[in-house]
Amino acid sequence: MISPLLQFDQVVAGYGPTTILDRLSFTVQPGERLAMIGRNGVGKSTTLRAIMGLARLSSGRIVFDGEDMTGLAPHQRAQRGLGYVPQTRDIFPSLSVEENLLAGLKQRPRAALAEAYAFFPRLAERRHNGGAQLSGGEQQMLSVARTLLGRPRLLLLDEPLEGLAPIIRQELLAAFGRLASETNITVLIVEQQVSEVLAYADRALILDHGHVVHEAPAAVLRTDEATLERHVGMAVH
Repeated sequence: MISPLLQFDQVVAGYGPTTILDRLSFTVQPGERLAMIGRNGVGKSTTLRAIMGLARLSSGRIVFDGEDMTGLAPHQRAQRGLGYVPQTRDIFPSLSVEENLLAGLKQRPRAALAEAYAFFPRLAERRHNGGAQLSGGEQQMLSVARTLLGRPRLLLLDEPLEGLAPIIRQELLAAFGRLASETNITVLIVEQQVSEVLAYADRALILDHGHVVHEAPAAVLRTDEATLERHVGMAVH
């Protein structure tokens, strides 16, 4: 049996005295595309931040590739193979697209930039533009591309489609699909665009009050309107 790449074991985590994740347990398998959905404020983004060591862990374990990461700093987790794209995107607005990408190379040769441009041709066209000159969708592409240049084994995406036009959302999801098939990267994606993320993912978890309340193959959940209405407040049409 293949061991999980990531395992949450009864994790309790939050910020300061506030607990957000309540004995959260789940696994992510190697090469899987796992979607995490749910209403606002149920702990989805905190889950990703806990993986990266950016939320306080009170109890439980987060194990990545067999290693308990409890004592590791965020940069050490990144070195182990975690790539995190936050909602805020965190690009450098005063730097050009190419300069932003160079910051993600992590000792790799400059020629590796070709990988980013192959997945996101739009960035090649904008390579000399400043980060502040990019549209929201282009900034999201840049944030993802910069993270990918570090060659993560697990890519954590926090609402990458937020605020983007439908055509840009489809372009991003198509790129994520190519990534998964061509590089075998594992993806954990938190997203409010339920229909689109369930069409992309292999499996889906629904969170409520900091723990998993439903788990199913994404294709099955797409047609389970009662469950989506009960736990997410919407059905997929």
